[in-house]
Amino acid sequence: MSLKLNLHHLEDKQVELAGELPAAEVGLDQLDEVIHAVNPLQYALTAQQVGEQILLRGWIKIILRCECVRCLKTFDYPVEFPDWICHLPLEGEEKVPVLNDCVDLTPYLREDILLEFPQHPLCKSECVGLSGRTGQIAKKQNTSQTENASAWSELNKLKF
Repeated sequence: MSLKLNLHHLEDKQVELAGELPAAEVGLDQLDEVIHAVNPLQYALTAQQVGEQILLRGWIKIILRCECVRCLKTFDYPVEFPDWICHLPLEGEEKVPVLNDCVDLTPYLREDILLEFPQHPLCKSECVGLSGRTGQIAKKQNTSQTENASAWSELNKLKF
């Protein structure tokens, strides 16, 4: 089930669309290893025909379940468009596909949501990662600094 708009309903008036779509129907499930769309997409849209275009206005919202790439903690990441607008041409090179007098709005919703996916999801900006792992990294850095210092001191002892 996708979000479809019947063009015959737009001839006389604007059409109100509101409800929820499962993430699988929008095509947002299993797109990323650390980002999961488990909640439905919520929407409230108004569609009207303006000349040879469809104008969509309203809001869309989905809450993504993410895993922090540093500490692997699960957290929710809301993606919300409070003033979403989309123009869909009915004529020309970029016209929308019409099937049985209906236009599928799902790809246009999906595209804007995908553009808002976090590139590097973090539970908080100051996340330091897994505590045991960062301690090991810090210990290795300190060891390599002391080794470098001793190598330079040995070189300084050389006389030419």
